[in-house]
Amino acid sequence: MDLPPLQFDPDREALITPAPPASAAPFPERVVMCFFPEVIEGLADGSGAEVIGRFSRELGGHAIHRVTHRGIPVAIFHPGVGAPLATLHFERAIAAGGRSFVACGGAGALRPDLALGHVVVPDAAVRDEGTSFHYAPPARTVQVDPALVDTAVAVLSARGIPWTVGTTWTTDAPFRETPARVRARSDEGCVTVEMEAAAFLAVARFRDVRFCQYLYAGDDLSGPVWDHRDWSTAGVRGELLRIAIETAAEL
Repeated sequence: MDLPPLQFDPDREALITPAPPASAAPFPERVVMCFFPEVIEGLADGSGAEVIGRFSRELGGHAIHRVTHRGIPVAIFHPGVGAPLATLHFERAIAAGGRSFVACGGAGALRPDLALGHVVVPDAAVRDEGTSFHYAPPARTVQVDPALVDTAVAVLSARGIPWTVGTTWTTDAPFRETPARVRARSDEGCVTVEMEAAAFLAVARFRDVRFCQYLYAGDDLSGPVWDHRDWSTAGVRGELLRIAIETAAEL
């Protein structure tokens, strides 16, 4: 069956070109895409962060912050939830001059041993969404550059933070994570489920920029009943942003 998502077009020239977001200062080459709005909002409290720009209201109007880590400027913004919206922000940040990207967010745990807050570094993503197929030929998974995984793990090791490296399952439809589908992905070796990683990785390869990601185990889908675990209140969120900033500076 000749499905549209499988009709990859490698032509790099598109009718619409990504435009940089409005910015009052040079956009840093190192960027963190953080999914924790309350942590980003807290950057103004003693971190030396400054707002240098903002995305358009149509994309959510998210502010672009800039911090300095050991003399290296790093941009931080919320990319929006879901692959299509997050990719729009990612593309515009690349157009602005971003070259090394680290994302940090939460994910559903597909293994019972992943306690709330446990850090996961994806080394691959199952492409169960649509956006990645516009940036890479059809394939079941997309891989993370092993050297970037090593960098991400090294930062965790230096801080004494336990981690798991593994495959994440990227889906567009969180309300269609059926028991059979969850079992199939778990049997395939996926340790988490989220909504953006596969698309981020495909875009990074297509645009030739560096990208890696930190996830933390949030809600639990490993059992017969979904456990919310109040995942969005996990204390690891602030620490994970600090780790992502350090990693972005290292890439």
